[in-house]
Amino acid sequence: MNSNILQTPIDYLKGVGPSRASLLRSELGIHTYQDLLNFFPNRYLDKTKYYKINELQRNSAEVQIIGKIVNIKTVEQKKGKRLVAKFIDETGEIELVWFRGHKWIRENLKINTPYVIFGKTKYYNGFNMPHPEMELLDEHNKSLRAAMQPIYPSTEKLSNKGITNRVVSKMIQQLFSETKIRFYDTLPNEILEELKLISKSEAVFNIHFPKSQELLSKAQYRLKFEELFYIQLQLIIKKLIRKQKIKGYPFSEVGNYFNDFYKNHLPFDLTNAQKRVIKEIRNDMGGSAQMNRLLQGDVGSGKTIVGLMAMLLAIDNGFQACLMAPTAILANQHYTGIKELTQNLDINIKLLMGSSKTKERRKIHKELEEGTLHILIGTHAILEDKVQFKNLGLAIIDEQHRFGVAQRAKLWHKNTYPPHILVMTATPIPRTLAMSLYGDLDISVIDELPPGRKPIKTVHRYDSNRLKVFRFITEEIQKGRQIYIVYPLIQESEAMDYKDLMDGYESISRSFPTPEYQISIVHGKMKPGDKDYEMDRFVKGETNIMVATTVIEVGVNVPNASVMIIESAERFGLSQLHQLRGRVGRGAEQSFCILMTSFKLSSDSKTRLETMVRTNDGFDIAEVDLKLRGPGDIMGTQQSGVLNLKIADIVRDNDILKTARHYAIKILNEDPSLEKEKNKTILYTYEQMAKHKNIWNYIS
Repeated sequence: MNSNILQTPIDYLKGVGPSRASLLRSELGIHTYQDLLNFFPNRYLDKTKYYKINELQRNSAEVQIIGKIVNIKTVEQKKGKRLVAKFIDETGEIELVWFRGHKWIRENLKINTPYVIFGKTKYYNGFNMPHPEMELLDEHNKSLRAAMQPIYPSTEKLSNKGITNRVVSKMIQQLFSETKIRFYDTLPNEILEELKLISKSEAVFNIHFPKSQELLSKAQYRLKFEELFYIQLQLIIKKLIRKQKIKGYPFSEVGNYFNDFYKNHLPFDLTNAQKRVIKEIRNDMGGSAQMNRLLQGDVGSGKTIVGLMAMLLAIDNGFQACLMAPTAILANQHYTGIKELTQNLDINIKLLMGSSKTKERRKIHKELEEGTLHILIGTHAILEDKVQFKNLGLAIIDEQHRFGVAQRAKLWHKNTYPPHILVMTATPIPRTLAMSLYGDLDISVIDELPPGRKPIKTVHRYDSNRLKVFRFITEEIQKGRQIYIVYPLIQESEAMDYKDLMDGYESISRSFPTPEYQISIVHGKMKPGDKDYEMDRFVKGETNIMVATTVIEVGVNVPNASVMIIESAERFGLSQLHQLRGRVGRGAEQSFCILMTSFKLSSDSKTRLETMVRTNDGFDIAEVDLKLRGPGDIMGTQQSGVLNLKIADIVRDNDILKTARHYAIKILNEDPSLEKEKNKTILYTYEQMAKHKNIWNYIS
């Protein structure tokens, strides 16, 4: 296909003109012929069946009937008039009704002439059809028309300006007849034959004008496969290039630090999942390419130990390591934990944060440059230009979705060769999404909890059960446990949230009076110092209950806290609920999570609460979350653009995605630079794609 024709501005298409063109651009992002072709319907009406009037059911289904108008009359009503036509076929009659556009309809409708009508039927003293679509039977039989009528996405502005679904369909029809489009095929014969895919030209035609359900399914599969195949191809090529071009430091030694820690200082046996992941990391860092690995593990699955062992490998090979966390609390916690684990090893570990004193900073800078500081743990402060390493070999980033790409890139430049990178996250990313967003990273998953951890029991209680819940809290406190009570914080209604929190705090204070009970409170309006003081009292066990709005930081570790109560749980997202639940269950005791809500719940809220009660598996929860919210919301705005998909859907088309990835890997394994004759089309398409950012601009 000559792609130049497709780059023609949409203004030049017959029947469009400047004002329609400007609306298509502003409302739908349609600038060229190409964009119009790639503007896909979001659903279809089955127009393969024609109903007889006596077959109509009393439901509001959309039906198509052949018949004729025998008379038209105007009927007065309370407000204005309605136009009513009697429409008959050989089996019965139905009324057609219009509330506006009377003059045009009277002038243009033909009496006693066969029509095909289409619309929703209503029943009131007989059947009627308001504002039907009408086409003369003769024209209906001649027109290039889909049996499955496509319905295109629209906006209020377009409808108001008369750019209806029918108008859009006519434009696409015009485009096909004007340009006689033939597409070159973007997929090699081998794939087309193995997967029995229809050609590109057939697919594009049948997505807009499907002749049958079967052809529509084939067209959708073909176009979804193609879109996902090229996204996967792009990610895998990126990964291969990085492995070839970006040299890393080979850590060939497994030396004293690693072995001594593994044999003599491990506080507990590693799970099989931890052993598997450590092996994957050792293989990566032992080669000559730079490691770029994403480590996913649910809350409490033991990612820190894995990270520490990777750091010990770096030290064994004469390199330094750093660990960067998004908040001071989290950095502090990593520091304390790692310090404790390595107390019997001769390792120099320091903590660097925004609040570190100048004297301490100078000392850290000096030791880093001399190479006597082995491990630096900290917040964004690590990224400052003043922080220079002698030889940084491994950088670990915790909860990486909180750091921008530019910030991560700064770590790369702390050295001549970029250090090995290990990204850790406790936010499970559904496998489907990980494949599409992090397809260029190697992914490791710790999918089992350390032995001795008891699964957290989760229950859903309504506000009316509050007294029972308070009794339960009392029993847990008597056993010496601590309790979290969390209130939602939604920026737009901060005043209301603050009131909810203070009301809640007062009722809790009445039920748990001092001096018998001590309560900490943490919210967004407090000074950072006061927040830290309150958190600290809870961590030390000086208070029994922590009442908070600011979501308790990921990673706050209080093994003695055994109950998490989430107020207005319906106002939280699934991943947030799961993260909050992960604050308990860190000790050997049985822990509980209680989701409190009012009786008024939407169906999505019910699904979220049922999912939380049913499972503790973060990946299972992430899959449900993905179905409820869609990929854009889960990844946040900075990454949702990656998945600006035209026709495929990451959730529903999971199987097609896997097939597409399988073929992309297979082809690149056999022919990494796509030089073979049979892969010419892929190479050409891929090169076109590199020129244009929008994937659909080159798949034509």
